[in-house]
Amino acid sequence: MAKKTMINAAPQTEAVPLDDSWIGRIHHGDCVQTMSQLPADSVHLVFADPPFNIGYKYDEYDDRLDSEKYLEWSRQWMSQVHRILVSTGAFWLAIGDEYAAELKIEAQKLGFTCRSWVIWYYTFGVHCKFKFTRSHAHLFHFVKNPAVFTFNHMDIRVPSARQLVYGDKRADSAGRVPDDTWILRPQDIPQGFGEDEDTWYFPRVAGTFLERAGFHGCQMPEQLLGRIIRACSNEGDVVLDPFSGSASTLVTARKLNRRYLGCELSQEYMAQGTERLERTQIGEPLTGAADPRTSAPATSEGRQREPSTAKTSGTGKKSPRKKGQGLFEE
Repeated sequence: MAKKTMINAAPQTEAVPLDDSWIGRIHHGDCVQTMSQLPADSVHLVFADPPFNIGYKYDEYDDRLDSEKYLEWSRQWMSQVHRILVSTGAFWLAIGDEYAAELKIEAQKLGFTCRSWVIWYYTFGVHCKFKFTRSHAHLFHFVKNPAVFTFNHMDIRVPSARQLVYGDKRADSAGRVPDDTWILRPQDIPQGFGEDEDTWYFPRVAGTFLERAGFHGCQMPEQLLGRIIRACSNEGDVVLDPFSGSASTLVTARKLNRRYLGCELSQEYMAQGTERLERTQIGEPLTGAADPRTSAPATSEGRQREPSTAKTSGTGKKSPRKKGQGLFEE
């Protein structure tokens, strides 16, 4: 069995040079057609957050395809990702529950090896009445060559429990690489939801957040993207997002001094994303709290509403609860 080698920051992988007309911009059009024009072995990192096929209302895309048609389309664009990646490159896929397992299998059929299946746990998920509210997404870390790939572990290390909690002299002073855990509300257990885990906690970019770009409903946090870009690429490497959307991947790549390009089907999203990139500077700090646990207060520090008194009928008796009505009302 070949020994797995980590390329740690240098030397950079040789890639087929891209013409300058490709770099630093969002390209309008279908991502399969756009990527098919790129030379093989020309991109170091691809981050893709594709449509989940759940009926989301995009301005120029039908997000409710027949299942087989969606999977065939996914095979097409992931095949192009595999072709354009350098041999030591990485492909990160963000996907929901509905097609996570299927797309993992399809990616592996194309030749990718899954290094990690990361769970992104977020807050501010859409509230559901008749099922548990979803508060996670799947992040697959695929590599093209399982023996040699870029993974800058020193760039993403975090303090370990031995350092923070136990004062253990055996602790590595450099910290440790992120693994997995479960938690309900991380703010209430400050040391119980470690950054050194592969269940990642980052707040969802909700509509009221300053980070929100405002023109696209699906926006990834820059801190989450920053962890991926730092780990799986080096400064000067080429980062591609086939579904640019809010342009957060490209904005984060620019801040971290990577070369970048994106694909976008929507003319409107492309224009707004381009404006956002024009306002972004290399070396600019990433938006959002570096420690995501500080982005929201602990329950004990929050403001709580006084319990509402039950409404009464004219007879002074409590009004009967309507069918399906819960114990609490908003």
